[in-house]
Amino acid sequence: MSGKSKYYVVWKGVERGVYDNWADCLRRTQGFEGAQYKSFATREEAERAFSESPYEHLGRTPRRAGPTVSKVVGPCIPQSLAVDAACSGNPGDMEYRGVHVASGRQLFHIGPMAQGTNNIGEFLAIVHALALCAKTGQTQLPIYSDSRNAIAWVKQRHCRTKLAPTAANAPIFDLIRRAEAWLHAHTYTNPVLKWETEAWGENPADFGRK
Repeated sequence: MSGKSKYYVVWKGVERGVYDNWADCLRRTQGFEGAQYKSFATREEAERAFSESPYEHLGRTPRRAGPTVSKVVGPCIPQSLAVDAACSGNPGDMEYRGVHVASGRQLFHIGPMAQGTNNIGEFLAIVHALALCAKTGQTQLPIYSDSRNAIAWVKQRHCRTKLAPTAANAPIFDLIRRAEAWLHAHTYTNPVLKWETEAWGENPADFGRK
């Protein structure tokens, strides 16, 4: 798994605390009504935040009879697949991957590939996940992405990038053509859903380069 570590504060959940991986955080918050948690870049920031009110970090003020951030959107679905992309520059070296949410197990990883964009990577990641689910018979498995653009492009069956094709990024455009052809040739029943970072913490497939 590439990328730097994140630290997760759970203010309200099955068990409160500071955790150094997403899987531990998820086990203490999934299905817990009104769970409050957030990721931080360093342990020092996380420990300090844990000693403070969650509302200083979640961007909300407490209300006497109102839902927390997580209750507004509900919990994520643990038996699901999350995808994400990373790009060093715009355009730059692009890669993407898919991760099983409940276990944190990486299911696929493509790249880096030269002269791509993050939106292209997000689009390709969703289609890759759909094709994988179709191949393995997991046709109802939810697929999460934190890119609204990529989700919309998949629904339109077209990668609406403004990036111009070049010799350097020809392999990426070949993947785009194959992904669009797959979408036009297949129907899918997997729900493609928005990953709600503010409520659930970092996307499990995040590369940790923000």
